[in-house]
Amino acid sequence: MLGASVPGISFLLANNFLKIVVLAMLVAFPTAWLVMSRWLDGFVYRIQMEWWMFALAGAATLVIALLTVSYQSIRSALANPIESLRTE
Repeated sequence: MLGASVPGISFLLANNFLKIVVLAMLVAFPTAWLVMSRWLDGFVYRIQMEWWMFALAGAATLVIALLTVSYQSIRSALANPIESLRTE
């Protein structure tokens, strides 16, 4: 059998996309902490922002991104190339 395997294609696409998502989280978390901290300072009764809030948001983001990219890449890898050539 020639060509790349479905898991190989899915891994390559998901790996590259997840790197971008992690980079976006590295920019977003400090920015969100700063903005939320300043906003919460205006309240008499305020909550403390904990690290686990950001970890939970990051984990949820990674899971959603991984599921989305994996689904799309598996669907593309399993598609018959003849069908797409026929429509062009």
